[in-house]
Amino acid sequence: MIVAFSVSPSGGEPDGGVSEAVARAVKVVRDSGLPNSTNAMFTNIEGEWDEVMDVVKRAVEAAGEGSARVGLVLKADIRPGFEGQLEAKVDRVEAHLRDS
Repeated sequence: MIVAFSVSPSGGEPDGGVSEAVARAVKVVRDSGLPNSTNAMFTNIEGEWDEVMDVVKRAVEAAGEGSARVGLVLKADIRPGFEGQLEAKVDRVEAHLRDS
């Protein structure tokens, strides 16, 4: 499965940013050893259901350190039997773009 998630604690930096808290969450994801990527809006992580959800939970906890509330947006692509889809899905789109 692939999970795309975004976490945002209440409070944050004086300018409204949450980059420090998000960095704590991304560190948890990267330290997990599971395939992952981060962009301006979401962090994507790929693996089995239980291991991915455990990482998401720990990332939310890390982002929420010192905050009374944390918002979580999560989208999952559950496709049993498929691995390496973080890159493969993008590769298929790029192939269509090359062919058009």
